[in-house]
Amino acid sequence: MTKRPADSSSTTAFADALGAFATGVTLVTVADGRDDIGTTVSAFCPVSLDPPMVLVSLIAGSYPAEVLGRADLFAVTLLEAGQRALAGRFAVAGRPGARLLLDGVPHHRGAMSGALIADGGLAALECEASQRVAAGDHLLVIARVLGLPYVAESGAPLIRYRGRYPALDSPVATRHG
Repeated sequence: MTKRPADSSSTTAFADALGAFATGVTLVTVADGRDDIGTTVSAFCPVSLDPPMVLVSLIAGSYPAEVLGRADLFAVTLLEAGQRALAGRFAVAGRPGARLLLDGVPHHRGAMSGALIADGGLAALECEASQRVAAGDHLLVIARVLGLPYVAESGAPLIRYRGRYPALDSPVATRHG
């Protein structure tokens, strides 16, 4: 493995360093009253099991951050490796609403959040924002999990690593499945 020194004050070097951290990929959706909004999010993490809470991090000033800055209910779909194209659709700048992006993709509307939820992921969560924190160039949304529309018994996660979606070798079953 080749290592190179990096300037810690460089945002490019810092972004490269963070890109070396593999992370799961999610789809965050919210019903905005006027439209359904969605975005691909890889900065997602569990916060608490009791009560069940999660955190999503959105680019401050983006339309999804603006919407989640005022809307409390949203959904998170943990994407499966086969949903790479779907993640790409929701990551494109200037993208249309979530209904158009989910055209031809099995999905349903969450009973608690009203948000569109893509089927076929590893799990889906319906959430209610409980706290918002401005953090540098991002908005952190901490949310209580209201429900789990589904949890797949097995599957391979969609992973983001160094700006790409590499495949894992094999699917992994749930611990309790």
